[in-house]
Amino acid sequence: MRNLLNTGLCGFICLIIGNSAMASDKATNAYDFSFPSIDGGEIDLADYRGKAVLVVNTASMCGYTPQYTGLQALWSDYRADGLVVLGVPSGDFGGQEYADDSEIKDFCTVNFDVDFPMTTKQSVRGEDAHPFFKWAEAELGSDQAPKWNFHKYLVDPNGNLVASFATRIKPEDDVVVSAIKEALSGS
Repeated sequence: MRNLLNTGLCGFICLIIGNSAMASDKATNAYDFSFPSIDGGEIDLADYRGKAVLVVNTASMCGYTPQYTGLQALWSDYRADGLVVLGVPSGDFGGQEYADDSEIKDFCTVNFDVDFPMTTKQSVRGEDAHPFFKWAEAELGSDQAPKWNFHKYLVDPNGNLVASFATRIKPEDDVVVSAIKEALSGS
């Protein structure tokens, strides 16, 4: 009986893992993905159809953490125009993120007044990466995959991945703001 239970459990786990891996292989655009929300429930990117989405892998204890200020400013300045900023906390680079989602949320709220949507802590690189990040790497190439915290992907209102910005490029930099404005204008 115990072997049967173990076999069933292993089969279920393989099914779940297999479906996650296949999700990024079969994806046609960003609307095919969802994330667990740091507030509970799911963040389904399909709910953002018609909006531009800036997906950013974040970390609370990184030299680039002050970029939260720029991300919050983008959210405040362009939210009414159709921009969504989505923070995806990750400890993949130097373990620079809290282990507990409530600590992450508290840190972001207290220190940076973050009120844009955030996911639970996720992996953003390698075999364990969230399917969105696997898809983004497959779409744009491994040279556009996150190399550190605060890598940014811009999704247009049709769900297409249209830009990738390295860590060192700040949210308020002209190249990011121009790409967001272009995505929002539909040109």
